Amino acid sequence: MKRIWVITLFLFSLTVQSQTASDAKSDSYRMKAFVDALMKKMTLEEKIGQLNLPGSGDIVTGQASNSDIAKKIKEGKVGGLFNIKSVAKIRDVQKVAVEQSRLKIPLIFGMDVIHGYETVFPIPLALSCTWDMQAIERSARIAAQEASADGICWTFSPMVDIARDPRWGRIAEGNGEDAYLGSQIAKAMVRGYQGTDLSKNNTIMACTKHYALYGAAEAGRDYNTVDMSHQRMYNDYFPPFKAAVEAGAGSFMASFNEIDGVPATGNKWLLTDVLRKQWGFKGFVVTDYTGINEMIEHGIGDLQTASARALMAGIDMDMVGEGILTTTPKSLKEGIVTLQRIDEACRKILEAKYKLGLFDDPYRYCDDKRAKTEIFTADNRKEARNIASQSFVLLKNQGNILPLKKGGTIALIGPLADNKQNMPGTWSVAANFENATSLLTGLKEVGGNNVKILTARGSNLDYDSLFEDRAGMFGKSLHRDSRPPSVMVQEAVDIANQADVIVLAVGESAEMTGESSSRSNIEIPAAQKSLINSILRTGKPVVLVVFTGRPLTLQWEQDNVPAILNVWFGGSEAGYAIADVLFGDVNPSGKLTTTFPQNVGQIPLYYNHKNTGRPLQGQWFQKFRSNYLDVSNDPVYPFGFGLSYTQFSYGDLKLSSSSLKGNQTLKASIDVTNSGTRDGKEIVQLYIRDKVGSTTRPVKELKGFQKVELKAGETKNISFNITPEDLRFYNYNLKYDWEPGEFVIMIGGNSRDVKSGSVTWSK
Repeated sequence: MKRIWVITLFLFSLTVQSQTASDAKSDSYRMKAFVDALMKKMTLEEKIGQLNLPGSGDIVTGQASNSDIAKKIKEGKVGGLFNIKSVAKIRDVQKVAVEQSRLKIPLIFGMDVIHGYETVFPIPLALSCTWDMQAIERSARIAAQEASADGICWTFSPMVDIARDPRWGRIAEGNGEDAYLGSQIAKAMVRGYQGTDLSKNNTIMACTKHYALYGAAEAGRDYNTVDMSHQRMYNDYFPPFKAAVEAGAGSFMASFNEIDGVPATGNKWLLTDVLRKQWGFKGFVVTDYTGINEMIEHGIGDLQTASARALMAGIDMDMVGEGILTTTPKSLKEGIVTLQRIDEACRKILEAKYKLGLFDDPYRYCDDKRAKTEIFTADNRKEARNIASQSFVLLKNQGNILPLKKGGTIALIGPLADNKQNMPGTWSVAANFENATSLLTGLKEVGGNNVKILTARGSNLDYDSLFEDRAGMFGKSLHRDSRPPSVMVQEAVDIANQADVIVLAVGESAEMTGESSSRSNIEIPAAQKSLINSILRTGKPVVLVVFTGRPLTLQWEQDNVPAILNVWFGGSEAGYAIADVLFGDVNPSGKLTTTFPQNVGQIPLYYNHKNTGRPLQGQWFQKFRSNYLDVSNDPVYPFGFGLSYTQFSYGDLKLSSSSLKGNQTLKASIDVTNSGTRDGKEIVQLYIRDKVGSTTRPVKELKGFQKVELKAGETKNISFNITPEDLRFYNYNLKYDWEPGEFVIMIGGNSRDVKSGSVTWSK
């Protein structure tokens, strides 16, 4: 009877799968038929118009039909708009497209919904430090829910650039230095935005960016040149993009940098050969802001030449520059571009609109009721607060200063102690900064009536007022204090002397990272370091709460400050979430996804580096070895590092076999014990080293992780199943395969502190 039931279930499963495949094929046929019929009606100008994504201009509700952009929309010269906020404005503009243009083709509306809409989640770099794919997916799902309720159907996210140079400001927007972790996050974000059905009005289309290699800009200077081997591209920088394709991302955005001497925006090998032919991407590719026009400065040629080259390379939509719109008819006549390529690009844009359901109902994302009830809700804020608290990384806790007691007197000092505008972080374009929560507010509310909180500014962000202006853009003012620095510091010292413990809120402002926010010096600014030093001299317990969008050089702080909590920028609920962790209502569990160097001279510094022929033997200087005269090779904090209010101990690593062949599976297991007195979460990390290869291999590579919750005193056996799939890499000929030999298996709480064993694997 049981066997019959199993067979019946199996046959039913095959039927469902067959029906699903059949439905998908049917949907594809219907879409093709619809787009074919529409394109037969379109003029050349209307086809080219679909490839145009201008800026929104100054759209005023009720006057959209009279705006400068309206004339182009009526003429069929606009495919979409971006960064318009509110149902009313979007409905007005959409009405122009579907009621006043000849073919009534709806517009697609995009926005930089990077880490939340009005409910702002931690910056992406912080989100990655949760190592929690379900939480990251939920953050994207809520962002999609809110954005779609306000008229948006397309987001310029996720940003999946691998970054190993913290001088680069846009490291804040990505997921750190590791390709494996970055790939898992890319898939989670795409799933969160797009759900399982793009035609639903509470999902939005993802746009994976910046394709590709943007995070490897030379000198960490934004928009700068990138040059690397193809093997490094495929093994280290491409995987998150490929993962996004596999997750079904609807669109991609080209990067600003050049690749092999050709700007990404005009690089046919990148956009067509790799993305479409090798990876099978079916969506459309948009440029970044004026990406085509900027090819002129790269030295590619004039606007017509650059536009033609971009279009023929595989660009489908031109953001803001309008080079494709204005030069393509001439290029077609001259034979520089083909009608086939114009049709291909136009089809991709129309298919995206079809998948979003805009042809069925162009106003499907313009529901006033949703806009009033689904944005910045209590439930969404609660989720943002919870996720933010999981993203903070405890870097030091000497003498168990943390968690703080909910009693006594706390001195909260620093330029970021009571600044809610900076809490959402960079690229929070839809946020209402007045809804954000400062650290001071969070401490007061979470600490309760038994905690007395004294406050002082202590210093400005920086001594240089012009630098502070540059670091306080987009409504994120630092409210500079005009008093002399000595007066501010003395006030802070006086306050500190009255307290039981001092919390110093220091670091970067929100716009010290992000686009065009590269720094050559990634220390905490001198004005704040002087403040820290003065407070330390009081002899009182000090907790450093560090706000940052990048790894900072914190060697001096690590050597001198008793407790350090890195809180990144936690979003609209940051103040509450930080207070939750400081007071111990939440036990910190975040782990770093980027390496923190001792100084900028070590950059680039990342855990999965290659060995040299003369590797350093030991920890300190040896002549004729690969090291420095003045500092060790070690980081201050390694990849994967993060402390807790409890302690976790690891037993011996156990491998199911010391020798395997072919597609056999290796089980690696280890006992992890919460040996402290508090319940907590530990992120158990699996690393593998391929000892010998046809090309040199990294000293270790992340291949798995598990976030485990353990009660005080509890032990769990954590296991990973390893197959040859985990051993594959792109070799010298860019063939993706694995090679037989000896492999070192490592499991631990970070990339440095691991238990290891070896296995021999033959084919």
